[in-house]
Amino acid sequence: MPRFIDTMMFADGSCEVRSRSEEEEMSGHHRRGATQRSPTTPISPKGGGGTAPISLSLLLPDAQGHLVVVASRTRRRRARHKRHRIDETRHSVIIVMESGASRQQIEHVMERIRNLGYEPHPIHGVERTVIGAIGDERGKSLLQGLISVEGVESLIPILKPFKLASREMRAEQTVIQVGEVKIGGGGFAMIAGPCSVESEKQLLSAARAVKQAGANMLRGGAFKPRTSPYSFQGLELEGLKLLAKAREETGLPIVTEILSSDDVDLVAEYTDVMQVGARNMQNFSLLKKLGKVNRPVLLKRGMACTVKETLMSAEYILSSGNPEVILCERGIRSFEDSMRNTLDLSAVALLKEWSHLPVIVDPTHGTGIKSLILPMCKAAIATGADGLMVEVHPNPEEALSDGFQALVPEEYQEVIQAIRPYLELEGKTL
Repeated sequence: MPRFIDTMMFADGSCEVRSRSEEEEMSGHHRRGATQRSPTTPISPKGGGGTAPISLSLLLPDAQGHLVVVASRTRRRRARHKRHRIDETRHSVIIVMESGASRQQIEHVMERIRNLGYEPHPIHGVERTVIGAIGDERGKSLLQGLISVEGVESLIPILKPFKLASREMRAEQTVIQVGEVKIGGGGFAMIAGPCSVESEKQLLSAARAVKQAGANMLRGGAFKPRTSPYSFQGLELEGLKLLAKAREETGLPIVTEILSSDDVDLVAEYTDVMQVGARNMQNFSLLKKLGKVNRPVLLKRGMACTVKETLMSAEYILSSGNPEVILCERGIRSFEDSMRNTLDLSAVALLKEWSHLPVIVDPTHGTGIKSLILPMCKAAIATGADGLMVEVHPNPEEALSDGFQALVPEEYQEVIQAIRPYLELEGKTL
């Protein structure tokens, strides 16, 4: 007669094997809690109520009458899955103030939110103010009482695990102003320059060339994260000073990468936008520190990170007090080995749908192939990108890092000329 075997896992890590007949399996009697532990089976004192079947096996008799396993499958451990969901649903509520709410009423609501153990994040609109309350799930019942506070119109729960980055929190597009450059809301950033700052001559030559071609921001790495410790690591402080000199001459705002939380104040002194590279996307101590500086942060997606994880990293910066975050799709690793990375342009459209933050694309690192940069730029604009970051070097043959994927200034000028009709079609302006 066929038998079914359940392997049970208990809260303390012990296991128990339970056997059922075909009749019991079909009736579902065992799933209603009627199955008892065998007296001969070791019983865990913590096992009651914490059981979760982790595998199910079907046994049939062979020619000699012995039961053998003919099929087996793993069951999802519901208890662990449930805990994971709870961890993701950190409770948040949007408090919508009445259109005529006074400043005193708004301040009073924010003070009540703090007293309840939540962090208030106000957004002041033209007609009304909304306040995001971010905090622990356990205090959600206390927040409901805010509906009775004078000046409050309604309460709306935020369902996404990323709260401040979500369009549930802020429906309109965030626009970030860097000097005279507007990123988001129709403004388009063309960020270009060498991978690394190598010398004054190299950087100033690149800066002049990309500005003449039509770029409105200059990129360049003073601190370089390299796979090999023997590769060029950047000029560090000297590189920052050269970037500042290039900005003074060309007027282009500077974008440069920050590697360590120890260097945040130093880099902020010289740059206009702090870039977090793919390798540091989940460096949470760095993200928290960047949330406390008065500089926009360009956050690149990690090579093996999901869209949701990217937004959760942005949430670290936003929740620490810095509302100016620019997301960047720079390609992810996949089984495809024809390109350096796989440029996930579907992520751009999804990020624009889920979040109010501006999104730019890096087709240089996204493909690692010069001939693909132009078509990827066109495609990025079509998906709704708010900017492009392209590596340009005056002499790629002499580049100390990534020269194989850098455009020369003449090629970059051709790219900008080719994408202008696409920008116009999408209502974007340089």
